Amino acid sequence: MENRRWHLIFGFTILFITYGIVLLNIQVLSSEYKTMSEANIVDRIVEYPLRGMIYDRNGKLLASNAAVFDVMVIPKYFKLAEEDSLELANMLDYTIEELRYNIKKARTFSWFKPSILKKQLNQEDYAKVQDKIIRFKGIEIQARTIRSYPHQSLANALGYVKEVSGSFLKKDTTSYYKSGDLIGITGVEKFYEKELRGQRGVSYVMKNVKGVVKGPYENGKLDTIPRVGTTLTSSIDIELQKYGEQLMVNKVGSIVALDPSTGEILAMISAPSYDPNELTGEGKRVSKNYSKLSRNKYTPLINRAMQSRYPPGSTFKTVMAMIGLQNGEVDTLSTYFACNKRLVGCHNHPTPLNVKGSIVNSCNPWYYQEIRRLLDDEGKRYETSDRLRETLNTWREEVKGYGFGVKLGVDMPYEKSGLVPSSKLYDRIYKGGGWKISTIHSISIGQGEVLAMPIQLANLGAIIANRGYYYPPHIIKDVGGEGPIEDFKEKHTVNVKPEYVDHIARAMADVPRIGTAQRAFSKDLVVCGKTGTAQNPHGEDHSIFMGFAPLHKPKIAIAVYVENAGFGGTWAAPIASLMMEKYVNGEVKRGYLEKYIYNGDLIAKEEARKERERKLKELREKNKARYKEIQARKAKQDSIKVTTSDSE
Repeated sequence: MENRRWHLIFGFTILFITYGIVLLNIQVLSSEYKTMSEANIVDRIVEYPLRGMIYDRNGKLLASNAAVFDVMVIPKYFKLAEEDSLELANMLDYTIEELRYNIKKARTFSWFKPSILKKQLNQEDYAKVQDKIIRFKGIEIQARTIRSYPHQSLANALGYVKEVSGSFLKKDTTSYYKSGDLIGITGVEKFYEKELRGQRGVSYVMKNVKGVVKGPYENGKLDTIPRVGTTLTSSIDIELQKYGEQLMVNKVGSIVALDPSTGEILAMISAPSYDPNELTGEGKRVSKNYSKLSRNKYTPLINRAMQSRYPPGSTFKTVMAMIGLQNGEVDTLSTYFACNKRLVGCHNHPTPLNVKGSIVNSCNPWYYQEIRRLLDDEGKRYETSDRLRETLNTWREEVKGYGFGVKLGVDMPYEKSGLVPSSKLYDRIYKGGGWKISTIHSISIGQGEVLAMPIQLANLGAIIANRGYYYPPHIIKDVGGEGPIEDFKEKHTVNVKPEYVDHIARAMADVPRIGTAQRAFSKDLVVCGKTGTAQNPHGEDHSIFMGFAPLHKPKIAIAVYVENAGFGGTWAAPIASLMMEKYVNGEVKRGYLEKYIYNGDLIAKEEARKERERKLKELREKNKARYKEIQARKAKQDSIKVTTSDSE
């Protein structure tokens, strides 16, 4: 018995010591249980920062933030009488079934945490229900902000924001974004996302068992203040932008205007476009609008200024002329070529021509003969020479120096590089050989395999305006008071003598005066330009203009591209003329020309042409079928006659 007593005493002693150690760990040493207990009374509230504002070059607001209100429900405290269900559903613009589904969804998520019952009521809708909705227990309002675009303009360049998707969150290596966060998807909103998004803040509050807030946790020591997104100042002139958008109504194409002295983008029009506010706000509305825009056959979501690749047409002749002068293959005074239409088609004009005349009259055979000199073709008929491959690749590198076939580094995503063909490309097309000058000569006049974006043509205008250099085109001129990104301050010099560029600039000054665009321009402004007409196998030719103004101390360089519009002097040149007059002079005095452009519904014209082609094709098919039917009937009759004759 004595041994058993000591065994019991020893066992209970060990038990009490173990319990003591456990209690010491729980109450003193370990923070786990403290954290768990605090989790029941401490609520972590994320405070979302305001997204950075975007202004135009004159201080006009381009992108701001609008207040919206989420209706939240906490299922544990939500009590709803049957007779009140219809009233609440009507207030939230729900059916009874939709209301019940969302409440059930919230209960599945959590009985204690708030869930969204109705997303993003605007201020007007919230004002209608705010006095009534507070009487429903378990319902609370959470204020948020969404993006707002006051001018309903510049959609393709500004881009849009949307809530992050689940698939994005899985791939996000930064671990910054959470469900419900907004993120830039395209345009400036995407490129400058890190600057615009700011930094979210967090606050901790204490609640009692009923969920009532009792005050800040630990006097707010753990709270962080949200940091507002950085303010951006754009180089866009919103009034010039809106004017350009009006000129491009009922047309497909693009306008890009630059300040040649800085590379700042003054206007970037992609037509047709859309109201950027269509892609802000509540998810279902945005999805519906996005689906509608994405199905539009004219692709308004595409930024044609830097994503659509077009043949540059005759505007490319300025590049060819400068390369020829720099290489010594042509001379400003002594080089004359005849307009030999047996080489390539051309319109009627004086002949022979020097370099200046080739620009003013846009002579195609002149550039056929120049490229033969540049590429030093040996004239082999069936086999491509190594010499031709070498000279073509050298020519390609020289063209790239003018910003073609490369990305210019614009501060917007999804910029394309265009195309300048190499010998490898032609070897693939012609399966290893068999191409020569007569095969590829169209590249000398900006056709064939040469493709460029309107922003590259505008940059070409800036190069000529500056007499041989450019700054990378950019749309943001100031980031939070620190100026533009350093890359946009870097001067890019082209391998061409300034005097050669000046010769081309002066030739371009005669294009509006006595050349292919003389009807489109005002005598009050000295404009230097080059028209272009790009062949289009799918319809009417594309109308192109590239230039700058004025001749001395240029203020604007511009490129206009109008799809299916015909000659460059018919539509692109007048549009460019009005844009330059508006920016340089501050007003447009030629109302008759504005009226002509405004009334031009080229989309309807192109649709009518396609409809005529469709009907003509249909008629041809019917006639073809009718002809086959007649031939079959005739053959059958001839067969009957032969059979009858044989029987007789």
